[in-house]
Amino acid sequence: MPLSKDDIQACADRLHQAEKSRVQIRQLSQDFPDITIGHAYAIQKAWVDIKIAEGRIVKGHKIGLTSKAMQSALNIDEPDSGVLLDDMFFADGGIIPTERFIATRVEAELAFIMSKRLTGPDCTLFDVLNATDFVVPALEILDTRIERVDPKTKATRKIYDTIADNAANAGIVLGGRPIRPLDADLRWIGALCFKNGQLEETGLAAGVLNHPATAVAWLANKIAPLGLALEPGQVVLAGSFIRPIETRKGDTIQADYGAYGSVSCYFA
Repeated sequence: MPLSKDDIQACADRLHQAEKSRVQIRQLSQDFPDITIGHAYAIQKAWVDIKIAEGRIVKGHKIGLTSKAMQSALNIDEPDSGVLLDDMFFADGGIIPTERFIATRVEAELAFIMSKRLTGPDCTLFDVLNATDFVVPALEILDTRIERVDPKTKATRKIYDTIADNAANAGIVLGGRPIRPLDADLRWIGALCFKNGQLEETGLAAGVLNHPATAVAWLANKIAPLGLALEPGQVVLAGSFIRPIETRKGDTIQADYGAYGSVSCYFA
């Protein structure tokens, strides 16, 4: 049976409580085997609405699952997305309060700062570049309010769980040197990612759908049927080009983008 409106709201309430209590909930895909991508985004929206009612402000969007490897692992053929809120932004080189989260991981990305309203349904890479003020290096902080592995069935999270969980989004750190979108070939911007001084991951932004602006165009087209657009001043995380780095209290993460600067944070 499809999820009812009451089911969707109940799932959103559970996720909200999980984040506040730092106690993960069971996978929604286990509780609702008939859950769909549409249901998952409805749960995400209901959860974001709870946060907005509590005073949070939408500051942008994140895009995830942009690599072919991750899409194949989850048996999907497109990325997913989540919402960035005002309390998710942390200063470059700043402190991340670990007591606020459950099980953090970090990814290296490029963030697009929009200068013009960007709407679908026919948005292209070129439209994105024309509507972008700056591109900056960024770290995304991931968290999971849903169990990664079900303790009973040993099943791993499904795409429905990740989407409902606001695409695992928890925080963002902007840093490095702002770049005008046409001042560099964004595909060839790369990062060396260190944890406590040890190199953990490397990658190129081309790993994001061959060009990170393509991911932003996908998002604009994806949200257009909902009457939504990417608004001026919003931040859009285009998607990671490294594997997530597990973090714990006491870890320092630094991503070196070479000529485009660096961005870092400390988990305290």
